[in-house]
Amino acid sequence: MRSNYHNPVLLKETVDGLAIKEDGVYVDVTFGGGGHSREIMSRLGERGKLIAFDQDEDARRNVIEDDRFVLINENFRYIKRFLKFYGVKKVDGILGDFGVSSHQFDVAERGFSTRFDADLDMRMNQKGSVSAYDVVNEYEETDLRNVLKVYGELRNASAIAREIVSARKTELIKTSDQLKEVLRRFLPKFKEHKILAQIYQAIRIEVNQEIEVLKEFLLQTPDLLDKGGRLSLISYHSLEDRLVKRFIRDGMFEGKPEKDFYGNINVPFKKVKGLVVPSEEEIKENNRARSAKLRIAEKL
Repeated sequence: MRSNYHNPVLLKETVDGLAIKEDGVYVDVTFGGGGHSREIMSRLGERGKLIAFDQDEDARRNVIEDDRFVLINENFRYIKRFLKFYGVKKVDGILGDFGVSSHQFDVAERGFSTRFDADLDMRMNQKGSVSAYDVVNEYEETDLRNVLKVYGELRNASAIAREIVSARKTELIKTSDQLKEVLRRFLPKFKEHKILAQIYQAIRIEVNQEIEVLKEFLLQTPDLLDKGGRLSLISYHSLEDRLVKRFIRDGMFEGKPEKDFYGNINVPFKKVKGLVVPSEEEIKENNRARSAKLRIAEKL
C-alpha cells in the first residue's frame, strides 16, 4: 500500500461507529487507499470478514492480503447483488466515506482537481462512458444549467451554462485550463477557487451519477443489515449529507414515513449520537477533512 494514497478522515470515529464484533461481517463501500478497511481488520477476530468495494482500478494496488478480506472492483450501487454472489445475506456494519479520494485529486490526469491543467475527465470508474468532456461539450444548455444549479448550487448557473455553450461553438473545450479561460469573467480574484470548486463538483457529480448512486445504495441497506447492525457514513457536501440525514431519520428521501395504528413511525434505523465533525487538529493535518460530516445509525 502506498501511504500517500489517501489519508482517511475521522478514522477512529467512523470505525468506532460500527461497534465492531470480532466475528462480524462488515462492508467498506469506499475502499480507496484502504485506511478505514485496515482499521476494521485490526479489530476483527479469525472468524470476522470484511468485504470492500471500489470502482477505481487504482484501488487494487492497496488490496489487503488476508483471507478474511475481499475487494470487489465495482460501484457500491450494486452492493446487494455482489454480496449475494459471495453468499452474504446479512452484515453487521457498512462504512462509507463518499466523495473523491486524495489520490484521485492528486493525480493530475484524472481531471478532478482545479490545481492542474488536464483533460476534462473526472470519471471515478475509468471505464465509464461519460466524462467531464461530454458534459461540457455535448449537454444541452438547459441540462448543463440544471447540473450547475442543482449539484453546484451556483446562483448564476444559467449565465455559466450559456457561456460554455457559446464558447464550444467556436472550439471544443478539452482541458481544465480551457474551461477556466472560458469562465474567466465568473471567477473574481478572491473567489476563483471557491467558484471553480463548485463548478467542478457539479460536473463530477453528474459524470459519476453520485446522487443516484447514493440513493440506490441507501435504499438497499435496511435489507442488508442485521438487527443492531450499524451504518457509519461520511459526506462532504450538503446534497449528500441531506440525503443521508433524511434516510436515517425517515427511511426515505421525500414525504413522511407512515404511522401504525398506535401512531408509531415505522422506520428502519435509529440515530446513534449526533453529527460528528473533524477536530481542528485533524483539519490542520488534513485540509480535505474540513467539510466532512459523519452520521451513524443502528438497524432496528
